[in-house]
Amino acid sequence: MIEFFFDCSSPWTYLAFHNIQPLAKEFGETISWRPILVGGIFNSINPSVYASREKPVVPKARYMKKDLADWARSAGLAIKMPPTVFPVNSVKAMRGCIWLGNDAMVPFATAVFEAYWGDDKDISREPVLAEICKSVDIDPEKLLTGIGDEGIKNELKANTDEAIARGAFGSPTIFINKTDMYFGNDRLPLIREALQRKAA
Repeated sequence: MIEFFFDCSSPWTYLAFHNIQPLAKEFGETISWRPILVGGIFNSINPSVYASREKPVVPKARYMKKDLADWARSAGLAIKMPPTVFPVNSVKAMRGCIWLGNDAMVPFATAVFEAYWGDDKDISREPVLAEICKSVDIDPEKLLTGIGDEGIKNELKANTDEAIARGAFGSPTIFINKTDMYFGNDRLPLIREALQRKAA
């Protein structure tokens, strides 16, 4: 089984979310989707992310923008970096993923990624989330009511805390067989090799 800890506010996570699905299918692996709040991880153990945003190293930032564009082109995805609202508060979207459950969250999360990174929409706003819900045949009122449930809030926090406890420092964090951890979209070739070893 593949565990995929993710937050829709990360462009690299959008790439990995897109790219890991056919890879899992190829090897007959199920994916356990684990929504988290990456801001909670940064606040707890990786505050250097905020410092790098405030004082970016210009050549590195320039290259990262090109690198992201190259990976997006390779995946056939449209990613605008940075979006108008960046960083974005993704808590409602990620609670929505929790509320929907493992399989039902995939079309919703896909639509959230596309709305934010492709269409430059502010996914922190409830009218935007309602529009996303309608696009994937989810009742927006039910979702927006459901995400206020304490159990949903607690599960999102628990996922985030678990990711930290298991060594995560950002999104996406991916585990094969519970202990074999990989970080980021560019580790997909290594995940492929891990799945090949497992299948051998």
